[in-house]
Amino acid sequence: MSSRDGAPLRLATRSSPQATAQANAICARLADAGIAAELVFVDTEGDRTQAAQVPLHSIGGLGVFTREIQTAVLDGRADAAVHSAKDLPTDTHPELCIAAIGARRDARDALIGARRDTLADGATVATGSVRRRAQLHEVRPDLHFVELRGNIGTRLDRIPDGGAIVMAVAALQILELSDRIDEILDPKDFVPAVGQGAVAVECRADDHATRAALATVNDPGTYDAVSVERAWLRELGSGCSSPVGAHVIGATLWAFLAGDAGVQRRQLDLVGDASADHAAAAELARAMRDAAMVR
Repeated sequence: MSSRDGAPLRLATRSSPQATAQANAICARLADAGIAAELVFVDTEGDRTQAAQVPLHSIGGLGVFTREIQTAVLDGRADAAVHSAKDLPTDTHPELCIAAIGARRDARDALIGARRDTLADGATVATGSVRRRAQLHEVRPDLHFVELRGNIGTRLDRIPDGGAIVMAVAALQILELSDRIDEILDPKDFVPAVGQGAVAVECRADDHATRAALATVNDPGTYDAVSVERAWLRELGSGCSSPVGAHVIGATLWAFLAGDAGVQRRQLDLVGDASADHAAAAELARAMRDAAMVR
């Protein structure tokens, strides 16, 4: 079976080692289904600001790693866009759709360089995530936090003396660097970012041939879980810069939100009906937003 009358399916992606590995994994899954694919590399705003260590929240947060990749699909340079699902804003472009989400890797966060119980008082932890800072501050208010951006190799080279960095386990897994992990954090306490550990593939909503091809790499369980997480975040708004996390474990949505009135942690039992679960996730987000006084 070949996509688009024999032409390879063109997958737009960032060129970082992690993004390339993720896109190649999608290519391999497509190949298993008899569908040829090739990568189209795209430079993004997020990539261009990595070296300067500019905080993500100061340049627009969500979307800085995805907009140019989506544009490549919209202007015909590519047939589909491959993203880390956690980078993808919840306000989907009206001409695009998420056609597939691959099977999720380990969504948990990890410390590299030290364990929590071996970090000295006042030790430095490097992370660019306001969510990770807020969650670690809850259990270790003595820690000092500094900005950290860059590709995986760059981050691993920037472990503070006597300190640690925080990274997603999935990012280390796909690059076969799991041996660098010192401690994996419990996702019920250190709730991951929405979509963490999953890879989403977008295409034009009216491109039925590409949608059919991408359906072969979709993992229904991951798709449903990430969709619930995104419904929760959508209610908060894609522009929300507060520390937030939501992650489905089994039939439960675990959610975290920090605001002016403190931290909110809630759980939601899911019923397995997409419409009902999305509505309940949005209601939970509204309740948490009001309680945490997030503007």
